[in-house]
Order: sequence, then structure tokens, then C-alpha cells
Amino acid sequence: MRSVIFTIANQKGGVGKTTTAVNLSAALAEKGVRTLLVDLDPQANATSALGIEKREGASLYGPLRGEGTAIEKIVPTAYRNLFLLPSEEDLAASEIELAGAEGYLGRLQAALAPVRESGQYRAIIIDCPPSLGVLSMNSLAAADYLLIALQCEYLALEGLGQILRNLDRIKQAGVNPSLELGGVVMTMFDTRTKLARQVVEEVRKHLPDRVFESVIPRTIRLSEAPSFGQTILAYDPLSPGSTAYRNLAKEVIARFDLKSAS
Repeated sequence: MRSVIFTIANQKGGVGKTTTAVNLSAALAEKGVRTLLVDLDPQANATSALGIEKREGASLYGPLRGEGTAIEKIVPTAYRNLFLLPSEEDLAASEIELAGAEGYLGRLQAALAPVRESGQYRAIIIDCPPSLGVLSMNSLAAADYLLIALQCEYLALEGLGQILRNLDRIKQAGVNPSLELGGVVMTMFDTRTKLARQVVEEVRKHLPDRVFESVIPRTIRLSEAPSFGQTILAYDPLSPGSTAYRNLAKEVIARFDLKSAS
């Protein structure tokens, strides 16, 4: 079983990136796709959202420095088929320590290689920090596909161009020439506003084949779920947020043929 590695990135915070990483991972797992969520954000919000306590030494900080392995850091979650590589605050030191070190952009790729080769996971989803620092660039270097979480606001359109330029830089520099844009997930969609619909239309016009049909709504329940250490699928299974992420998972499975070797 060959793993497909996705990184969910956006240099802007508060766009639903971690919410999407957690709930898409959970929805894929629910549909029988063995999934590993890699929390690469030192804030460890994805770790907390799955109800797993932050522990010193539990993150990729050591493996990124060549100490220990990523495989030994993986923990099961409360959800069948869903596993986590947790984060913790020490991971923030990687931004400084790895910068300028030899082969620093390939550290995550090297750390995840044994995980990928183990054949244990069909999908590996990386949740990045909300910045374009060393950790985020490492995630782009390690991934097969970039998934962009994009808030339904006009300012988000400017950020989209910046992310796409970074994707091109990673490819052209030979760091990860096979990296592709896997898709754009439109998040925080407010059904009451004309602006939200216009933004979705504009992005679809710009990237007609890459924007997922499933649009993630702005709901209180999606905001509440992480504070209870639960995914939206567990916290409120029948909510519009749960429905949206289940539909997104179906699209991801179909687009990337994730069921073929699950």
C-alpha cells in the first residue's frame, strides 16, 4: 500500500486549515482509509483537537534533527483507522535550528520515508504552521500534493497567489519537482452573504479543475468541537460541518484513488 502525502497549507492563520486537516483525516478514516495526521504546527492544535495531550518529546523535533524515528512517535487515536504524529512546543525550535543546516528542506521528507515505506497508511496528511517558515517549506518538500484551505473572503485571494508562487519555487528549485496542487478547499462559507459566493466563483474561475465541490460552512459547532477534544464527526455527526467534511472525503478518495490499496 503506497502512501499518498498531502500537506494542508496557508501562510495565513484562522482560515480553517487545522479544522480541515483534522476533520478530513477523520472522514477519510471513517470511510476505511488508514490515515496518519502529522501535526507539524508547534501550537499543537490538531493534537488537542483529537483529544491527545501534548507531551514533551512526543513530536517530530527529534527525528527532524536525526534523533530517533518518526515511526516510534506515532500514536493511535480514539478513531478507527486514524493515527497521529503529535506536536508540542519544542517543535518551534526547529524553525531556528534547521534554518541553514545542510539539506534542511529535506528533513521531513527523510523522516517520513520509513513511515511511507511501512505500507501502514494510505493517506498521510500534514498540518502546517500558519507561516511560510522552515517547517511549512519542509512539508511542501515532503508532499505529493498541496491542499489549500482558503477562507471565503476577498483578502484570501491575495494569499492564494502567494501560496501558488511558493509551490512553483519548490518545484523549480528541484526540491520537490513532482509536487502538484491537489485542490483548494473553500472554508468558512457564510451562506447569508453574497460576498462568500462571489469569492468561491472567483477561485473556481481561476482554478476551474482544482476547487473541490464541497464547501465548508462557517458554523459554531465546528468551532466548538476542538475544545472537547473531538472531531466534528464525533461531536455532532449530523451537523452541516460533518456532512461537508464527509463529502470532501468522498471527493478526495475519488480524485486520488485512495481506496485502490486500502
